Amino acid sequence: MGNHDEDLDFGYKKIDRYNLKITKKLSKNYLSVLEGIGENTEREGLLKTPERVAKAMQYLTHGYELEPEEILRSAMFKENHNQMVIVKDIELYSLCEHHLLPFFGKAHIAYIPNGQIVGLSKLPRVVDAFARRLQVQERLTDQIRDCLQKTLNPHGVAVVIEASHLCMQMRGIQKQNSVTTTSAFTGEFLNETTRAEFISLISAKLH
Repeated sequence: MGNHDEDLDFGYKKIDRYNLKITKKLSKNYLSVLEGIGENTEREGLLKTPERVAKAMQYLTHGYELEPEEILRSAMFKENHNQMVIVKDIELYSLCEHHLLPFFGKAHIAYIPNGQIVGLSKLPRVVDAFARRLQVQERLTDQIRDCLQKTLNPHGVAVVIEASHLCMQMRGIQKQNSVTTTSAFTGEFLNETTRAEFISLISAKLH
């Protein structure tokens, strides 16, 4: 049974649950990290840092506990619509598995229904389910594509992710304005004309 952190603010109650055993284990490890870099772990500002980071890491990787296919199946509906459905500019936050530093940006998703549509809010939830894990952008892009294709069985799926990586911006080459773009397609989106329409629509400022 996890412990509870509760914040009551203007009638909004937020409850975060954490595994006590994992929190304790991670806190001990993060304490060793702080000591390893030469910090004074007894000073006021760091007294609760190991526990805070332990909880933050559990939240940032809670995607391991989610089933993206089940997220989609929870809101699938029969519908004869057979034109492109696009959800673009989906905020995305993840952790690079090489340095455990964040990368963040936007995902753009499209699919062409084949007798089944899905609730629009489920697409961002699928993005989160895969992003809230240790990731590389290339694999994240493919996982989202494959999940939609397997679960919805549409005529095609398109996924484009644009992200900034702090492992490039804070360390290493330190190029602050670099953006990495990855894409993955199936079915009708392998057709150059269909793919070009998708790219044009996600690039356009229609709102």
